Amino acid sequence: MAHPQPVLPNFHNFHESWLSTQQSFLQQLLDSAALQSNDKEDAQLRLIAQVLAHYQQYYDELSKAAAEDIFQVLSAPWLTSFERTFLWISGFKPSLLIRLLFAAVNDLTPAQSARLNEVRAEVKWKERELTDAMASLQETIAAPPMLELARRVGAGRLVDREICEMESAIEDLKMGMLGVADKADLLRGSTVMTVVECLNSDQMVRVLAAVVGFQLRVRRWGLQRD
Repeated sequence: MAHPQPVLPNFHNFHESWLSTQQSFLQQLLDSAALQSNDKEDAQLRLIAQVLAHYQQYYDELSKAAAEDIFQVLSAPWLTSFERTFLWISGFKPSLLIRLLFAAVNDLTPAQSARLNEVRAEVKWKERELTDAMASLQETIAAPPMLELARRVGAGRLVDREICEMESAIEDLKMGMLGVADKADLLRGSTVMTVVECLNSDQMVRVLAAVVGFQLRVRRWGLQRD
């Protein structure tokens, strides 16, 4: 079944191109994990920096799209319906990174494991906080004053003052959602940086290979199901 063209075609096109590069990075990460050479660490550090910069580019573009239409970004019509089951405030849940890390890396030291378990607990708490904040904003749409204004819009009975109230309420909702989305992006970024600090280059390559591989598999499965 064909997907409807999203309202943000520029980001839709960027997303397709970005995914193609992800496929290339996956192969490089898998090759790097198996690499045996004297300059292995340097090569891995360069590749890690490239992959992280690629993810940063994605969220920079997503931020621009959100400023244009936060409602579209939160619903992400460029993703398949299966991909959207993993969607959390316009992106991935930071705790998913920790979960994939523990599955991909079996040589963590006790100190690394202890630190990462601390990070996982902190991240889950912050995720719940942001989830509640977004839910609270979304509940305002169903609040009686908003519903009454919406009904009057549908009936064409709004006066100028009520039109201003409606526009102001929508603008407040947009700004609130943008704020929560920005905080979610900051949490994603800080979680990644903390993981980078905890792991050596070989471990980080394996984690990134697991993350990119998971993302591309979910995309493939989603395309097959839709």
